[in-house]
Amino acid sequence: MTLALARKWRPKTFSELVGQEHVVRALTNALEQQRLHHAWLFTGTRGVGKTTLARIVAKALNCEKGVTAEPCGTCDSCVAIDAGRFVDVLELDAASNTQVDNMRELLDNAMYAPTSGRYKVYVIDEVHMLSRSAFNAMLKTLEEPPEHVKFVLATTDPQKVPVTVLSRCLQFNLKQIPAAQIRAQLRNIVDRESVEAQDNALALLARAAQGSMRDALSLLDQAIAHGAGKIEEAPVRDMLGAVDRTYLIEIVRALIARDGAALIAQADRMAERSLSFDSALEELATLLHRLALAKSIPGSLAEDDPDQEALTSLVEEIDAESLQLMYQIALLGRRDLGLAPDEYAGFTMSLLRMLTFYPSNEAGDQRAAPAAGTGNVAARKAPAGKVAHRVKPQEAKPQQVKTPDQSATVEVPMGSAEISDWRSLVSELKIGGMARMLADHCELKRFEGNVIELSVPEAHRHLSEPAYNEKLQSVLRERFGNRVRLKIEIGGNGDTPAAQEDRENKEKLDQAIEAIDTDPFVRDLVENLDAKIRDDSIKPV
Repeated sequence: MTLALARKWRPKTFSELVGQEHVVRALTNALEQQRLHHAWLFTGTRGVGKTTLARIVAKALNCEKGVTAEPCGTCDSCVAIDAGRFVDVLELDAASNTQVDNMRELLDNAMYAPTSGRYKVYVIDEVHMLSRSAFNAMLKTLEEPPEHVKFVLATTDPQKVPVTVLSRCLQFNLKQIPAAQIRAQLRNIVDRESVEAQDNALALLARAAQGSMRDALSLLDQAIAHGAGKIEEAPVRDMLGAVDRTYLIEIVRALIARDGAALIAQADRMAERSLSFDSALEELATLLHRLALAKSIPGSLAEDDPDQEALTSLVEEIDAESLQLMYQIALLGRRDLGLAPDEYAGFTMSLLRMLTFYPSNEAGDQRAAPAAGTGNVAARKAPAGKVAHRVKPQEAKPQQVKTPDQSATVEVPMGSAEISDWRSLVSELKIGGMARMLADHCELKRFEGNVIELSVPEAHRHLSEPAYNEKLQSVLRERFGNRVRLKIEIGGNGDTPAAQEDRENKEKLDQAIEAIDTDPFVRDLVENLDAKIRDDSIKPV
């Protein structure tokens, strides 16, 4: 009978255990120095090696060649422990044996010497499932164990283990195994099993295992059966319901082009294939993470990455702030997916949210997303009472204008007269994220020659970061020419677009409150029915 891969390739020595080097090092040192504690507690998520490690420890304690960090695996004791029939290694699954009677039965013979081994080893899996009475029954033996008794406890939820038990154990936390290590182990196994497998397919299986080697081996078994002895990317994607990277790359391209129709078309194609939208958001976040790394650390994309050309192209077209924002929206969308009417609605709303907040391609189209994805906007609406227009930098001629506080006259290049109204200009700039917030909290001090001088209030000093300054300077250069230089100082009167908007909103609210207070119907309710007006419920329309 053919064993499942998870059983066939279960590690039998410390050296075969993958991804838990920190625990293996500590246990190896303890065994080599003969510093043997009477109780170990292994914690960690499913499939990371807790029970496997417990059995290796049992072999290390009972190997016929002596207590060792490298049990031989061939003596009678090692073979019997591997087969699960060694009389002095007693295993209890606490998930199905929670009661005090089960624990008392297990510990009744603890006082007697081992039958054939050096130590009696009690391996208790999912120990947090024991009842309080069972814990109390075990506690007495944990406090004063006989010399020949060792406890190896394992749990996925150590917070449910009583402190009185935790304090008597050496605790080791097994971490989730990185996908790269799982993929390497899968490659090692398929090579030794003489199974033909594509690297991309193994990478999908490793990622789907979510840090669990046992889950990865179970998925590998399933993939071999699904592919009739071969492991190829397309069948594995179908088996996992994984999302083809092509869909995600096209989604990012549609966002960059602000093409709403193309964005929804990709979601529809994914729906036709019954792909998991939860996985789609997870994969999209992974793709955005890779793009952000490539943006911040040039050369971080591997040369043999099959998507290198497509990702390199995307990196050149997208800014770092937009990547951060879209990544956050993908995470929040995945978190809220269960609250959506259905997965399709939740996924498409996340995409539309990305589209809404993605910086526009034209200065005057800061918020609206084109329905058909036309990309360029032929005309835009200028602020009331103004005519917004561009001229080529080389055609610019000086013109005298007043600054917002009317206290100084500055020379402004012809065609840039609207910069005397910094707030209107900011509303038209194609800028988003923290750089937009910086612009909103700046006050125009001077525009002379090619120098634009702004000030940011002390309370918003944190916005004046070099990266945000450079982004703002970049969009101002698009507007007024490449020779424009931006200078930002801390201080000023604080007459910023954000402050002006706050003032206007407060004035509108005050007017709305006054309108409510003086309304005859409302006055009648207050005077005759003892009604009260809640100012915090009033909003200007």
